[in-house]
Amino acid sequence: MRDVLRQVIERGRTGPVVLARVVGVTGAGPRAVGAAMLVTADGEVIGSLSGGCVEAAVVDSADCVLLGGVAVLEQFGLADDDGFAVGLSCGGEMEIFIERIEPERVPQLETLERDILSGRPVALVTTLDEQPDWQLIDPAAVNASAPVVSRDALQLARSGRSGVVGFHECLGADAPRRAFVHSFGPPARMILAGANDFVRALSRLGVQLGYRVTVVDARETFTTPARFPAAHEVVVEWPHRYLRREHERGRIDGRTVVCALTHDTKFDVPMLATALDIEPLAFIGALGSRRTDTDRRQRLLDAGVPPDRISRLRSPIGLDLNAHTPDQTAVSIAAQIIAEAGGASARPLAETDGPIHR
Repeated sequence: MRDVLRQVIERGRTGPVVLARVVGVTGAGPRAVGAAMLVTADGEVIGSLSGGCVEAAVVDSADCVLLGGVAVLEQFGLADDDGFAVGLSCGGEMEIFIERIEPERVPQLETLERDILSGRPVALVTTLDEQPDWQLIDPAAVNASAPVVSRDALQLARSGRSGVVGFHECLGADAPRRAFVHSFGPPARMILAGANDFVRALSRLGVQLGYRVTVVDARETFTTPARFPAAHEVVVEWPHRYLRREHERGRIDGRTVVCALTHDTKFDVPMLATALDIEPLAFIGALGSRRTDTDRRQRLLDAGVPPDRISRLRSPIGLDLNAHTPDQTAVSIAAQIIAEAGGASARPLAETDGPIHR
């Protein structure tokens, strides 16, 4: 959508236009989720959704949407053997949401454009209804308990990913709805200090959860890409120096997760002191026994870190899963990160009541 946003704003100022976006892709697809196409009342078409496979059908639907004002969700799959049916020759499936954009929407689009150009993470949540509702959210700042978005939508936005979520309450609605979370900006970061098996296991899970994962350790012998193949980057440097530099360069925001997993106070304490001095971060955790945690908190106090900042530290890190192996420990840590990011209790669902997806 980035490539047509300026044109949507310019054409949308003078009258209604139609915006079609890919909101779902299954299997092999010619374009990724978020690809967009603009259709004006004059028949101008800007952008592409499939490289030519479904554009004509979408333009026909866009004409109807422009006249009637009712948004539609179209699905396209494999074309027939003769090649006459509208479909995707690549064998995938696409969902395309087609809606009319009124001039009143332009201020929101201009705000979206400013956020994108400034490099701030932002997400546009659109309900997939006949009369769509929009909500711009800042995934680095919005409160997880805010009623305007669901936890699923917020989690998707915080990870920097786009996709469809379903929930009972969105933008003030009581009935079950689906919405497209269109995320812009870089994915959330997970910075792991330590070059050991626990970091290797957590880096794999972090990538699966949508984070951009960095492993950092000052020990060159152990800190190699071959040992951490899932991580997006492996950095040989003192963790606290790396973290401070990334913060100074504006590469850390309120979605960032920082975990110190080295088991070594000369690495952990400076790293945690630096992390606790950054406001805000989504999660700060440290691995270790309760004895290690007590000693580490005292060392942080001795280093001049105020008690109210130390209270932000999640240590010993992880939920009580009786984890022993690095993989089990990584699951317990990831579960805690998910729960805290979503404002969840981390209790067994069998012991809670109410809707599971709130």
